[in-house]
Amino acid sequence: MNAIKVARRFIETDPTNESAQVLARLVLALESERSFELVTLYTLDYKSFQLAMDILREWRLDRYYASKSKLFDLSMQVSELD
Repeated sequence: MNAIKVARRFIETDPTNESAQVLARLVLALESERSFELVTLYTLDYKSFQLAMDILREWRLDRYYASKSKLFDLSMQVSELD
């Protein structure tokens, strides 16, 4: 199961949990491209910290593939101009 799904389930299970709130703030910061105090991650227990690292890893990969997809779409549009 990917980290995004694990985080969603974790946050849904107990949204008042401090770790769930930190993870939710991390996801919101990533999605909105806002800053996030990395030191906040040190308040997490080890399992939640690992989940945060997995979220960051997956988010980075997803952004890469999203950018690649946009480039492909644009390239297709340009090729259709000929």
